[in-house]
Formats: sequence, structure tokens, C-alpha cells
Amino acid sequence: MRIIASVDSEIGLERSARAKRRAKASSRRALGVRPMTPLGPPRSGSPLLAILLVLCTGATECRRPEPYYGRIIGRLTQYAHGIRGTAYAVDENTVFIRGFAYDGTGPDAYFWIGDTPQPSPEGILVPYPEDYPSRDPPVLSAHSNSDILLRLPGGKRLRDIKWISVWCRRFTFFTKKKPYKNICIGQFRRCLCPPPAWTPPRPRVLPEFKRLAHGLRSGNISVLDAKTFYIPNLHYDGAGPDAYFWVGNGSEPSPFGTKVPNEMGSSNPLRGYQGEDIEIQLPGKLTAYDIDWLAVWCVEYRHNFGHVYIPKDLDVPPALGQTKITTSSTTSQTPFSSSNNCKEILDKRLQVRWEIQGDQVQITLAARLRKEQYMAFGISGAEGRPAMLGADVAVAYWDNRSNQPRVADYTITHLAQCDGERGVCPDGRLSGSNDVVLVSGQQKDGVTTITYRRPLAAREPMKDKEVLTSRSQSVIAAFGPLNSRYEANAHSFMDTTRSDVQLDFGAMNDNTCIGLAELDASGPAPWPARVIAGVTNFTARIGPAGGNRGYTPITGHPSWGIAWYVNDQLIPEIYVERGKSYTFFVEGGDDRTNPAKFHPFYISDSSEGGFGQKREEDQRKQRVFAGVAYDNEGYPYPTAVGRYCEWTHKTTDQSATSETFEEYVQTLQLECNEGEPAVLEWTVALETPDLLYYQCYTHNNLGWKIHVVDPGTPIPLPGQTGAGSNFAPKPLSVVAAILTAVTYAQMR
Repeated sequence: MRIIASVDSEIGLERSARAKRRAKASSRRALGVRPMTPLGPPRSGSPLLAILLVLCTGATECRRPEPYYGRIIGRLTQYAHGIRGTAYAVDENTVFIRGFAYDGTGPDAYFWIGDTPQPSPEGILVPYPEDYPSRDPPVLSAHSNSDILLRLPGGKRLRDIKWISVWCRRFTFFTKKKPYKNICIGQFRRCLCPPPAWTPPRPRVLPEFKRLAHGLRSGNISVLDAKTFYIPNLHYDGAGPDAYFWVGNGSEPSPFGTKVPNEMGSSNPLRGYQGEDIEIQLPGKLTAYDIDWLAVWCVEYRHNFGHVYIPKDLDVPPALGQTKITTSSTTSQTPFSSSNNCKEILDKRLQVRWEIQGDQVQITLAARLRKEQYMAFGISGAEGRPAMLGADVAVAYWDNRSNQPRVADYTITHLAQCDGERGVCPDGRLSGSNDVVLVSGQQKDGVTTITYRRPLAAREPMKDKEVLTSRSQSVIAAFGPLNSRYEANAHSFMDTTRSDVQLDFGAMNDNTCIGLAELDASGPAPWPARVIAGVTNFTARIGPAGGNRGYTPITGHPSWGIAWYVNDQLIPEIYVERGKSYTFFVEGGDDRTNPAKFHPFYISDSSEGGFGQKREEDQRKQRVFAGVAYDNEGYPYPTAVGRYCEWTHKTTDQSATSETFEEYVQTLQLECNEGEPAVLEWTVALETPDLLYYQCYTHNNLGWKIHVVDPGTPIPLPGQTGAGSNFAPKPLSVVAAILTAVTYAQMR
């Protein structure tokens, strides 16, 4: 067979390699560098094998190069048609060819694999691209410097083949001896006799999440490639107020980490999971080789709900887009669509949805507008920063005079109210055209939603700006009052974009909205406050904070998802009498190594708590009445440290759908560790202030009020106080019988 382009023989390759080694050794000797110790005795086979061995076996010993393409196989040997490229083993089924070139003139050329000593007609076609629409694989087209990802067909693995080539099936070329039906245009060969240590990168299976808080657990987590984690059977109650997937470095998860978007690509706080299989990807240029752990972490309260460590000897495939698995998250995802674009701006008070429609862009604005208030959105007057001056915006509002939606095209030539010549003016008042067209509008549940359409092109260059579809561009937005002409009036500094906001109008499925603008402003009604009075024994356990019905609406304080349950009631207000003794059986946890389950109980005048995490000067601002002692060196320590008992969700947090606390309790289950509760005895001194708080020693905002009264003081019951009520408050002795019966009857 005649060879179209010459190729070095194996002897030539060997001589060339020896010459290069001699030159390199001479250079190293000149620099005073000692020769490297060989990796091992040479193996039999092609001299090319020795070169490839260094590349193969060394890959797992060194830090991954940037960028990382996988285990190198070799360079494509050119016979004809300008073939070139470097091949890498991505995993056992996938090959990546970096910088592939081919002139595209072969009439029936394909990627071709086989296990014969040399490329031959007895091979297997590798389709490229993989997802071709026609019945037959397409003929290989021209490439100048392309990156090619090839999946071996028919379950073939790299160890099953000896070469990959670009092969023309139709071309017939006659030599003097015999005709050849096919011709090899170019090839690269993997190690013919690879040592046992040479394996392509492969996914790595890790342990499950460590179970620390909020019902977090999972199956064994897999690192599918350098950026992708597969988390099967994920459970999490969703009650953490500011929890995210979180990665970083160090021996333990810490605040110095990086937020990882969830399985939908959103960076919003995590929802609850009930045994779902999900896949998440590290953001930016971050890879699994750069991190020590993956965790579920509460940013606001700096707490670790659970984590898994990333091993140092990781050898997983590069992230080149080859990872395709089916999970409950990928099957439930909204299909990629230009109509699924949404971004929340202005502190998440304004939702912007967009969709390219030919030479137009359709935009939907949604927000909670007050009466005679507008929302404005458009292209910034300067790229890279929010600039009102020179901006091209649409102003949308609800016209209460006609009960109709309105939208108008505005030009901003001066930062002042429009005077008919300059200012924040509708284009129509400046002898221009109103290029925005109202599509629809509605008001529902307090949310005003207005959809309009505008051209992509700038029809009036002095007044309009082009909407780009090839890259992101700076946008601005604002809320403000309407003047008497129902035109935009000046807005406050807090009601406009104060930092650069980038929007890619040509994006597909760019949706980071969580729907806050579509929720009822009032939210679910909070549960009534609970009261416990007239009893002397209390149990103190941990439980969920009750979402928008529980801790936060009752106290007005932020919550990190858990709170004290006293006598199995969510943060009840406790009444105690001066001069009497009370006993608290505390089950807040005794494992100091797990902060998420270590909640010593103490009584203080601080509505925030968290005595143990405060600086010394802040500790002096609190008065502690029980639960804290001091050692010989004057350092405080908690005394009410007992086993851990927690009311946990049976599935996910059902507070939003539970009209009463009693309904909510039915969605919970009590889980207790082995051990005994701590016993805290407290005698209320006569000089004790009227208002105290039971709190957690190690965390803020877990407890609530203790009312300290004199003996015989009447106690108001919940729902029976206030002006006009004919309810007569009862003394503690009577209240005790009432509340004790109510409290425990509701829990049974």
C-alpha cells in the first residue's frame, strides 16, 4: 500500500527519541542536575511504548495540569489531508482529541477503531458528532483546530482497541501488488502492552454525607468528573434558612468556602429533598482537585449540616461535557428553552423574564408595586456599570384611572424630571417613537406583572440602545413614584441598581428566579404563641423552627432552622414565680465535636443568646441566671449538657401547609440519642427581672421568653387578651391545670 504522506518508522522514532534523551541529559549535566532514576525496567514491545509509559504512569503522581484533558495517549500520525491532533483518554469509553485538523476532502471518511496490529478495513466506525439527526452517521467534515469528544460505540473500552484512525471507506488505491479498498488517512495508537498501572481516569465513589443536622443523609456520593458530583438518595428537611452546597479547603468545613449551585443551577438556599438523586457541578474554574470537602453549610449561622471528604489521590475524568447520567433532577428539569430565562434584581424585588422572538425581545416584569408606582428596566447608559444617564429603559405601571397596564419607551438625557426637552422622558415627548409594545398585564395576589416587546435593534440611535444576543450587557432597573402626568418621577437611591447587573439576552434556560415576587406578601399566618405556666418541671429539646409560621414571625428574630421545644411546644412563653424552684431536663446534645448538635441550655436577659460564642466584652453585657459556671481560671462553661433529642421532619418541612401547630407536630418524629438528659435546677430569686430568656449557649436565636412574676399574679392565656376582651386573667394555680391539660392533650 502506498502511503500518501510519509511517516517515521519505529526505528526512526527510536533513534529520534534516543537523540532527544542524549541532548536533554547533556543539558542537565551542564546545569549540574543529576539524572532521574528510571521508573522501572524497560518492557518489551514498540519503542513508542517507553515514551507513552512516562506520560501514562506519571499522570497520577503529579498535580493535574491546567487545563486538564485526561490521560494523554499520543499525537495523531499524519498520512494525508492535513491530519493532526493530540488524543487523551477521558475515561474508559471516551477519547478527547485536542486541536484536531483535517481538510475534509475525504469522500467517505470517519473516525475508525480496531484491535488489529494496524488500521484496517476490519474496524468499527465511531460516529461524530454523536447526536446526528440522520439515519446514517455523517461523513467527517473539515476541521482546522477543533476539540473532538469521541464516545466508543457498542460498549467498547480503550483496553479493547489498539488504534483509532481517520479512515476513508470508499477510496480505492492500487499499488503494484494489490488493490486496497480502503485507505488510512491518519492514526494514533495507544500503548499496545500497557502496564497494569495504566488505566484511564474513572469516576470515584466516596462515602455518604456525614449526618450532622437537619436530617441530612445520602447514598454514597460519586465524583463523576473533575467538576460533577452525583448525590443519590439525598434527604434534607429544607429548614436551614441559608443553606447551600459548599466546598473548600482544610480539615473541616468552614465559612471560607465556595457556594455550589444546586442541581438546577440555582444559587438560592437549598430546598428540602426526599430521597432524590441529583447531580451538581462546581462553579467557574474550580475542580474536584482544588477542594478538600463537599458540605451542606448554613452561611448565615456558620454551621455544617454534613460533609464528605475528597481524597487526595483522586483520578477522575476531566470535565469536557462527556458526563451524561439520568437523575431525578435531570429528568424533572425544565427543558432548555429561551422562554425559561429569569433573573431577580433590586434585592430580588423585581423579576425579569425574557425571550428572543425573531428581531424582537419579549420582556416580562413582575413586582409588588404600590399604588401609582412604576417599575423600570432597560439597557444601562454605560457598559460595566449602572448608568441612568444615556440609558434606554421601559417604564411599566398599572394605570388606576383605567385599571389597565401601561408601558412606555423612555430616554434619559438628564437626571431630572422630564421638562419636554430633556430629563427622564418618554420618547414620544422628545419627538421620538414609542418602540415598546404592550403584550399583556395582570395584578394577582399583590403582584403586578406586565409583558412587553421591543426591537433588538436601536431604531433611533440617539434615543435607543441595541439589545445584544451574542454576549452579556449591563442593565439597570428602578422603582419610583408616578407624577401627576403618570410619568416616571425621581426614585430613591435604594430603589435603583447600585452595582453592575449583567444580562445575556441570547441565553437559553438562564433561570435563577425562586418565585419570591409571586408569593403572597402576607405569607402564611403565624401560629399563635404558646404559653406554659403553673408547672415546675420542663423538658427542653430541639426541633424545627416552623418556617414562616414559627420562630421568626413569633419573635421577629432570624432563625437558622431549629429552636427550643419546651414541653414539646415550639418556643412557648414560660411563666415562673419568684421564690419558687424549677427543674429543666435538657436534651440539647453533649457532643462538643458536632456544633450542629451541641446546644447547652441557659437562662439569661439576652434576647439573642449564644453566650459561649461571644467575645468577653459582649459576655459582660449579658446577665446569666442559670446554666453557666466558671472554672478556676475564670472561663465560662455550660452546665446543662445532656443527650440529644430532636423533633425531625418525617419528610420535608410542612410548616407552610400546616394551619396549626398541632397539624405540624403530626409531620414530625422524635429522635433521641442514647444517654441521659442534663438536669438544671433554678430557684428564682426575689430580685430577678420581670423578663428573661431561655437560650442556647453555643448559638443565637433558639429560645424565647420567661416571664417572672410575683406569686398570685394573674396570667393571660393566648387569644384572650387585649382591649375589649371580657376574659379575666387567672392566677398561676388555675392556669397550671388549664395549660397542662391543653399542652399534653395536643401532643398525644
